[in-house]
Amino acid sequence: MNNILYGFERPTNEPVFAYAPGSKERLALRTALEQSPKEIEIPLIIGGKEVRTGDVGKVVEPHNHKSVLATYHKAGAKQVAEAIEAANKARKDWEAMPWLERASVMEKIADLIATKYRYQLNATVMLGQSKNPMQAEIDAPCELIDFLRFGNYCASQIYSDQPLSVNGLMNRVEYRALEGFVFTLTPFNFTSIASNLNLAPALMGNTTVWKPSTTALYSNYLLMKIFKEAGLPDGVVNFIPGKGSEIGKVVTSDPSLAGFHFTGSTATFNHLWETMGKNLSTYKSYPIIVGETGGKNFVLAHPSADPQTLSVALLRGAFEYQGQKCSAASRGYIPKSLWKEVRERLEEMLKSVKMGDVHDFSNFVNAVIDEASFDNIKGYIEHARSSADAEVIIGGKCDKSIGYFVEPTVILTTNPHYKSMVEEIFGPVLTIFVYDDNKFEDVLTLVDQTSPYGLTGSIFAQDRLVINKAMDSLRYAAGNFYINDKPTGAVVGQQPFGGSRASGTNDKAGSALNLVRWVNPRCIKETFTPPTDYRYPFLSEDN
Repeated sequence: MNNILYGFERPTNEPVFAYAPGSKERLALRTALEQSPKEIEIPLIIGGKEVRTGDVGKVVEPHNHKSVLATYHKAGAKQVAEAIEAANKARKDWEAMPWLERASVMEKIADLIATKYRYQLNATVMLGQSKNPMQAEIDAPCELIDFLRFGNYCASQIYSDQPLSVNGLMNRVEYRALEGFVFTLTPFNFTSIASNLNLAPALMGNTTVWKPSTTALYSNYLLMKIFKEAGLPDGVVNFIPGKGSEIGKVVTSDPSLAGFHFTGSTATFNHLWETMGKNLSTYKSYPIIVGETGGKNFVLAHPSADPQTLSVALLRGAFEYQGQKCSAASRGYIPKSLWKEVRERLEEMLKSVKMGDVHDFSNFVNAVIDEASFDNIKGYIEHARSSADAEVIIGGKCDKSIGYFVEPTVILTTNPHYKSMVEEIFGPVLTIFVYDDNKFEDVLTLVDQTSPYGLTGSIFAQDRLVINKAMDSLRYAAGNFYINDKPTGAVVGQQPFGGSRASGTNDKAGSALNLVRWVNPRCIKETFTPPTDYRYPFLSEDN
């Protein structure tokens, strides 16, 4: 009998390897890149079994799109239904397993990734999602491991949170899993998110049907193999690549849909939420909906800001991982008194930024994820070239002959509501609006109201009164707000991540706020000496 009462100690974050020249980790990563298999076959995995449909697609390296990494099988309606059946079948035993045993599986996954699979997973992320060594490292392994270890710590807090009992009775709360399966729809840009969207609900006793991003399949398939090796039972996570619209249609019409865990575009999230709304009468329970969606993240500088730290934050915030982060800086508001110096510093730094293949570790910038993304980003740059109220002042070159390469691009606009100041681009494009120094309070309103999103943003200032004013005025403009720092790089356990407005449900991935969404609490009251008379004392007659 498992009667262990166990509380996980608060973990520390997984160390980030620097991959400096001459280091053993640099050599190990190069070896993993060289040994990464090419043209592998990626099947569906349903109830632990590999399924091949014969309807296939290709996974290529974004920086070298002639290099095929994998052929993958696509799920049809039949396979989606089978995955739902497998998830529902596995749920009973998985939920009944003591939570500490589920947590042990998560700990083993984290340990395998920290040790045995660290460089192999890093290499798959670099090759399949075109990340440089640092961007791959902070994603998977590091953030992925942190999600798992901090998840166990947060789960132990949730399960130990119990109500008050008084003499004569006992109260307790049972944290049941959801009554059905959780549908997970994961993005290409973070392998850690792909893992967490599945394993956070799984830790709390749920089973999932996972539709991974096609452009992240190379690393995501390796995750499935690691999950299996760590002892995750068959059917707890069911892996079904394929066409999102076809998979979504089957999933959202199933009566046992109990939850939806999502990271991706606002438009996709809205569509699926609307579809679920129309199907409410179909479901056994109201589905739990948790999503992190788009962003149009800002950097606001006050005249008191330091030009050098501001310039570095703009460059890193906008152009790390080619601007393909939900949190990437994409609009900047710079006072006239600082703009000349900031522009010069940006131009000078960007001259030294190299772009190219991930095998060359000196490249700061790599390729955007695919041709559709390339064409979309190029469209915004071309629009700025022909616009009367915008100009491309840095970068702007685009070339997809070998890989999907877009230069870090800075657009200067005289219109604070210009297209690229408002719309999410998801690429290496930063748009700057220069304002009169005496218009700072007006700019606060612009920052708050220009975009429908509310994900991340930052204020650069030395004046504390100004910082406090910005924090108050921009209270709902960002779920993650940074002071004198870039608006990217949230760390699990340090800056719980998420935003509201059109940026999602703000359930803060990596924290107890997210995990508690995946339980269905039941309060149990036990009375030891039940009443034997219906009458209360006040009913008695006065003497």
